Amino acid sequence: MCGRYVITNAVTKTRRMVKTAINLEDSSNYNAYPYQDLPVIKKYTNGNTLEKLKWGIVPTWAKKKEFKPLINARIETINEKVSFKHLIKKNKCIVIADGFYEWKRSTNNKTPFYLYEKDKKNLFIAAIYQNDRFCMITENANENICEIHNRQPVILYEKDINKYLKIDCGGKDILNNLKRPELQFYEVSKQVNNPANNNSTLIQSL
Repeated sequence: MCGRYVITNAVTKTRRMVKTAINLEDSSNYNAYPYQDLPVIKKYTNGNTLEKLKWGIVPTWAKKKEFKPLINARIETINEKVSFKHLIKKNKCIVIADGFYEWKRSTNNKTPFYLYEKDKKNLFIAAIYQNDRFCMITENANENICEIHNRQPVILYEKDINKYLKIDCGGKDILNNLKRPELQFYEVSKQVNNPANNNSTLIQSL
């Protein structure tokens, strides 16, 4: 799963990709975590926008006080799950990120790593949304990072964003046929474990 990521200067990074940024200014978030309002790209009939949605979907059938919002959706079952099968058809969005964190588990320890595109380009993560909330789509990890974790976000090349966002197209088949960027990683400080820590030192290599 993906539960933390980094996003800096989203407005500048998406300026040529969207028609407008709604109530957003450039900022730096080095420890984005679930239930925060975070920037995503959405498609409308008159163009793409950058806007903030809350990370974590609460299905319409759930009792909100008792239900923990869903932050990830598995691509393998997204067309079957009641919570997601309608959203992947019509409610697709893109989460923009610099990179994301994952934890490697050992017997008595969890070691954090920072994962990023090998050429240090932006990451464009396939997602779905419901009202003012979003959920990232995940898949089996690529060979080169499965030693860290067995899952990873579905990451697209920039050129493929609109293929996925196209309003009248089903999302799963498109995603399964698109190539993925290559990721690299390095170990980072356990300071990232605490969501209250949020500064550029979190992505420094150890």
